[in-house]
Amino acid sequence: MDYVSALVPPVVMAVFFIGVIVTMVKSQGGANKAKEDAAVDAALARAEGTRQVAKDDVQG
Repeated sequence: MDYVSALVPPVVMAVFFIGVIVTMVKSQGGANKAKEDAAVDAALARAEGTRQVAKDDVQG
């Protein structure tokens, strides 16, 4: 029975890992892709604007 208790943790971790990978692959694209892309673009634009303002403050 020691071999069962030695194999259970790696098997459980492998099952959860496979579940995470499957979830990530399934969530790529689809109906929400445009909304997610827009959110990322907005966050990047906001960060770029903040960096630009900070640079202007330092120079001015």
